[in-house]
Amino acid sequence: MKECRCIALDLDGTLLAGDGTLSKESREALTAAIEAGVHVVVASGRAYSTLPGAVLSIPGIEYAITSNGAAVYRVPTSECICVHKLRREAVEAVLSLVGEAVEEPLYEAFVDGTAYAPAEYVADPEAFGADERAAAYVRATRKPCRDMLDFLYSHLEELDSLDLIVNDQQEKRRIWALLEKYVPNVYITASVPRFLEISDEASGKASALAFVLERLGLGPEQAAAFGNADNDADMLAYAGLGVAVENATEACRAAADRIGASNDEDGAAREIRRILAEAARGL
Repeated sequence: MKECRCIALDLDGTLLAGDGTLSKESREALTAAIEAGVHVVVASGRAYSTLPGAVLSIPGIEYAITSNGAAVYRVPTSECICVHKLRREAVEAVLSLVGEAVEEPLYEAFVDGTAYAPAEYVADPEAFGADERAAAYVRATRKPCRDMLDFLYSHLEELDSLDLIVNDQQEKRRIWALLEKYVPNVYITASVPRFLEISDEASGKASALAFVLERLGLGPEQAAAFGNADNDADMLAYAGLGVAVENATEACRAAADRIGASNDEDGAAREIRRILAEAARGL
């Protein structure tokens, strides 16, 4: 890549190791990119308040794309500079449809950068199918709600995004198809197999990256994007260089120009170093 002026990185499964930590090599690669004049952008499905401090504390990181592109923040000030709230009628349609299709739906909701979930889920995520690492993450980042449906109906016009947790993959595909058929004006994606992630139709990491690049006076051909999941595919396809890590989903890999090593092998860090070296040589 001859000119890379911006690097957008997914976190979980991409930049972060499988245990959720940021390795020394990854931190050093991000610092090297920033020192070379490259804008580093976080691009996550997470709510802003749940982004890891180990990443946000790196000097020079300017922007964070959150909630799958529904909200963009200026990291130095934690100011939300762009947000696409779910439309009231879309939320009502989702709740109605899912309520009829699923006996006991399990939701998470993101409001103004904060994540909320049912109190019983936060107390015992493993009982709902979460693995050990996911359970620890849920306990650390979710604010518990005693009545999740009441919370959702009380915030119909305030939702950044809405997650439906479905452990059965066949059931997930069935609900996804119903939502796409009957609920307009929404963007649906998945960062992990258990989630259906719903936000406004103007969302998506590609759209959010386009917003950031416009603010920076850059074009997509000057950006590299890194990811591992289906919710990263549009961003990888949009950027001048799309890099999927080895552990990426089929859809993410198909959208990529390069496949790097896995997240547990510092794949993103290695590819950042490669991009910087290519730029230095004018390749």
